[in-house]
This record gives sequence, structure tokens and C-alpha cells, in this order.
Amino acid sequence: MLVESLARYWWVVVLRGLLAIAFGVLAFVWPAITLASLVIVFGAYALVDGVFAIVSAIRGGGQEPWWLLVLEGGVGVGIGALILFAPGITALGLLFYIAIWAIATGVLEIGAALALRHEIEGEWLLVLGGLASVAFGALLIARPGAGALAVLWLIGSYAIAFGALLVLLGFKVRRHTPASA
Repeated sequence: MLVESLARYWWVVVLRGLLAIAFGVLAFVWPAITLASLVIVFGAYALVDGVFAIVSAIRGGGQEPWWLLVLEGGVGVGIGALILFAPGITALGLLFYIAIWAIATGVLEIGAALALRHEIEGEWLLVLGGLASVAFGALLIARPGAGALAVLWLIGSYAIAFGALLVLLGFKVRRHTPASA
């Protein structure tokens, strides 16, 4: 079962959450960060987060709905690589990259939660994280002219909230760890 695999590798979910929280804290600690630095940090975060999602799916042993994690990871890797290989993008371009990534990730997380709703308790945490991702992406698309500092704080807030939800989910699925793991 996917739940057993997620439980066995619960620490990957927690690590994803801690990375998101660290990224969010850095956004608040260094508000004068340049756009180029933000591009590189976000690109690296999206890439690493995507790789961890793919690793979670592969470690799941092909159990349903493994493809949702692969798709989520592919979106993260793709957006991260695009950002890292084209760092000269404009602030508006970065906002749209982030918005598309957040919306796609959120929709896929909601789908994963719906698929797991009969197998785990606390799937609402994944739904809530997915809704936060979709809302964040929609807000970026609706307000692309927002100031860089406001966007930085918005990104930091989102990363901290999303990371905290992933950490909570990781510890919740840990309870499903088989005795032999």
C-alpha cells in the first residue's frame, strides 16, 4: 500500500516540510535579497522538492496513486530546472513560474488526498496544503504587479505554512509504519 510506503519513508515528507520552512524563514530574515538570489533559491527549492516527491513515489513500489507523486515531482523538477537554467527571467516571469507550480502542485496534492481518504487519517492536512498552494498561485496571477518585498513575504508565509502542514502529515503517516521497518 502507498500508505505503508509513505509511513516507511515518513521522514522524506518531514524533510520536504522542513526545507519549505527553512526557505520561508530565509525569505523573512533577508528581505533585501536580490531577485537573482530569490530566483536561484526558489529554483533550487522547487527542484529538490520535486526530486523528493519522485523518490517518495518510487519508494512506494508502484502502489496507486504513485503517479500523482511522480507528476507533482515532475512539475517541481521542471519548474526548478527552468528557473535555474534561465536565471535572467523577469520578476513577472518568476511570479508566473511560481504561480503555475503552486497551482499544479496544489491540485495534485488534493487529488492524492482524495485517493488516500479511506486509507489514512488526517488526509485533510494534504487537502489544506493543496488548497493553500492553489490559493497562493491564484493570488500571484491576480496580483502580478505586487512589490518584490510583498511577494517575498507572501512566498515566505506560504513556504512556512505549507512546510508545517507537510511536517504534520509526515508525523501522522509515521504511525502507519510497519513493525519491521
